[in-house]
Amino acid sequence: MIETVIRKRIEILANQAQTNRVTKAIDEAGITGWTITPVTSGKGREGRWREERVMGTDKVFILTIAAQEKAMALADSLAPILSSHGLLLTMWDVEVIRGERF
Repeated sequence: MIETVIRKRIEILANQAQTNRVTKAIDEAGITGWTITPVTSGKGREGRWREERVMGTDKVFILTIAAQEKAMALADSLAPILSSHGLLLTMWDVEVIRGERF
């Protein structure tokens, strides 16, 4: 049977303009990788929204997986800008194979 380990899956919804800041924080937390996916629309507390390239508020979804300590370091690093920059950060436990990679 394949052995798994528990890691944190971290998802961050951010404006495209914040991508470099978020990925830099991921790198500085010692997390080895991340993936960015464009987001075209959604709905939140303030209602529906869609991609807006003209206004520069198009959104991206940034995904990473990390050990607990690194995940918490990332959350602490981003905490000051969560509200001011409209970021949404979620994390939960996942089982991964080859846990040493995360």
